[in-house]
Amino acid sequence: MHIGGYKMNYLNLKFPKNSVFLVTGGAGFIGSNLCEAILIMGYKVRCLDNLSTGKQENIDFLLNNSNYEFFLGDIKNLNDCIKATRGIDYVLHQAAWGSVPRSIERPIFYADNNILGTLNMMEASKQNCVKKFVYASSSSVYGDEPHLPKKEGVEGNLLSPYALTKYVTEEYGKMYTRLYGLDTYGLRYFNVFGRRQNPQGDYAAVLPKFITQLLNNEAPTINGDGKQSRDFTYIDNVIQANLKACLATHEVAGQAFNIAFGGRKYLIDIYTDLTKALKKDIKPNFAQERLGDIKHSNADISKAVEQLGYEPEFSFEEGLKLAIDWYIDEYNKS
Repeated sequence: MHIGGYKMNYLNLKFPKNSVFLVTGGAGFIGSNLCEAILIMGYKVRCLDNLSTGKQENIDFLLNNSNYEFFLGDIKNLNDCIKATRGIDYVLHQAAWGSVPRSIERPIFYADNNILGTLNMMEASKQNCVKKFVYASSSSVYGDEPHLPKKEGVEGNLLSPYALTKYVTEEYGKMYTRLYGLDTYGLRYFNVFGRRQNPQGDYAAVLPKFITQLLNNEAPTINGDGKQSRDFTYIDNVIQANLKACLATHEVAGQAFNIAFGGRKYLIDIYTDLTKALKKDIKPNFAQERLGDIKHSNADISKAVEQLGYEPEFSFEEGLKLAIDWYIDEYNKS
């Protein structure tokens, strides 16, 4: 798989012949990209999704691949999880509800989906003797800890129910490794972006939302003064991290790892870069800061580099160019 002249180094990773992967939330943004990469590598993948946030169109192009299987099910249903994990070697658990603001409005809903759903998946994986359980955590677990870069083991007060769900799933990950011998690896994603990320809705991620609004000659809204910073992480870095975690040793299981590029970009500067790249002279609107948002985010990725062999291939600038090109192609199709 080549994108924009880049070779995806993770495609050279070797797993035992006839390995079978399960990707939960496989019809979503990150999940569909994981499914695609695994198929390109020549392995079998089962996609588990209830299509509540994932989209069928993200996986339609995979349906004719004999190594691909779609399982319509819900992670809140333990029986679905048990059925989905039968015959599976590696679980890449991406299924969850995102958005900090929405979690503040619906804390019980988030606990049911993100905590109970993940617990069901860990229990099903334990029962079916899955080799490795890799799951999506979040940089939100750092809460109000002010120091940069963010380093595992130095967390602050949690700021949202969403962050709490991710923290609790990390604790369950530790417990399932320690008590039951299930090798779990938590990946603390830092603001992932790239192809197939949904730009629609009130809770859409900022980059795809800004790009599509500018393409439509609409003025995006920046919450706050635009001086908040983020460690934006291109999708292919995240794919690599998931696959390398599947090859990690038992000795580093039961832990969480920062997954990012290790950079820091201010939102107002990114907006300026987007207007230049898209040749748009549109001023943004400014609104109040969102409750529960972290002001600054920047990752220390040394632990993932040392213990998982993580080597992020795409800088923010390289990823942004590829993302813009993808959204322009999608815009021209519509």
